[in-house]
Amino acid sequence: MAVPKARKSKAKTAMRKAHWYRKVQPKNLVPCPNCGELIKPHRVCPFCGHYKGKEELPVEDNLE
Repeated sequence: MAVPKARKSKAKTAMRKAHWYRKVQPKNLVPCPNCGELIKPHRVCPFCGHYKGKEELPVEDNLE
C-alpha cells in the first residue's frame, strides 16, 4: 500500500482543494404547488404548511 514519505503542508493541501468550488452545486429548490414559494423538495412548505396537497402544519401569520 502506498504511504506518503512526508506530511503535506497546509499550503499544498489548500492548493489542491482550491478547485473544489466548481463541484459545489446550488441547492435544488422547487416551487410550492400551493403558494409558489421556493422550497426544498419532499418537505413541508414552511410558508404555507402544505405537503402533497394537504395542510400538514398550521402556519401562524407573523404580522407585526
